[in-house]
Amino acid sequence: MRITDDFSSAEKLDSELLRTFLAIAEAGSFTKGADQIFRSQSALSLQIKRLENLLGQPVFERHGRGIALTTTGKRLRPVAQRVIQLLDEAQAELKPDGLRGSIRIGIPGDYGEAILPQVIAKFTHDYPKVDLSVQCSFSGRFPQALQRGELDIAVYHAECNKAGSCLLKQQKTFWASSRYHLAHEQDPVPLALFDRDCWWRDQALEAFEHAQRRFRVVYSSDSIAGIIAAIEAGVAIGMLVETSLQDNFIILSQRNGFPQTPDSNLILECRSGLDSPLAKAMASAIKDAFGHSGNV
Repeated sequence: MRITDDFSSAEKLDSELLRTFLAIAEAGSFTKGADQIFRSQSALSLQIKRLENLLGQPVFERHGRGIALTTTGKRLRPVAQRVIQLLDEAQAELKPDGLRGSIRIGIPGDYGEAILPQVIAKFTHDYPKVDLSVQCSFSGRFPQALQRGELDIAVYHAECNKAGSCLLKQQKTFWASSRYHLAHEQDPVPLALFDRDCWWRDQALEAFEHAQRRFRVVYSSDSIAGIIAAIEAGVAIGMLVETSLQDNFIILSQRNGFPQTPDSNLILECRSGLDSPLAKAMASAIKDAFGHSGNV
């Protein structure tokens, strides 16, 4: 089969079939592909069957762990990518209300892998003419960056929600120690904390002082990865949200003689005075990625 020659009958191939094919090819399975485009797996199977009937050859090989592209599928993929890209660019170019400009956002480093790609993918797909600047790092500095006008929108951990912001989720925090090194059995207890401009650090120190537990700060970091590394290495214990806990960590509680930890509020905040369609579109993309509905 010659794909380039057969595309002379391209009226039989619509963009929905190509988008379905690409979603499955990029996800590596029908199940994950269905999740990406919010369709049922049975609907995707019917569309791929229709596509294969139109081409006269299979595009996927099914196996126990997922799918693999056939020779025809491998040749179709770059063609489908070009077609979809051209269609999306044309739509964005012709839309009278297409957003333009630039926006600066801050996302906590602990959400860099799980959330940030979703935000970027959705926003750049919907608004290709917008220049996007992203800081993915320690979120303790984001409130000041918003006040100084260095960021337009930021997601950060806070002790409490604040007026004008959006509460994305509330998370419990825990003292954690490596089960292989038992740093929590030392006296004084070695602590790994965030840098000085983080409320978590203040809360941690206050909790230990109130509990009259002997401690010493042996490690400071400006990232969640740094705190996790210190705990894994047995250098210290640290305070983490539930999503950052590792299988090789022990959770320490009041039963072990450790002070109670506060809840952490993950909030979305816009720079003061910022009320533009661009900011609203970005806020919507971030909330969608976190599975949140509501107003900022």
